[in-house]
Amino acid sequence: MSEALREIEETDLVNLERLAHLLRSLSPVELETLEMLLDEEASKTIEQSLKQLQEGKGIPIEDW
Repeated sequence: MSEALREIEETDLVNLERLAHLLRSLSPVELETLEMLLDEEASKTIEQSLKQLQEGKGIPIEDW
């Protein structure tokens, strides 16, 4: 076991184990959503798109 892991308190390890379990249980769609949310550029694009949609500045699907 690495020195860094030895320094982590037992409660932290439990939280990491729970996080690992949760990540393994994600569906492919949920994992992709998480990846997008963690991607700063993608998050900014999504926020900008939602703002434009709320302002009525969206492009109608027929114009795509």
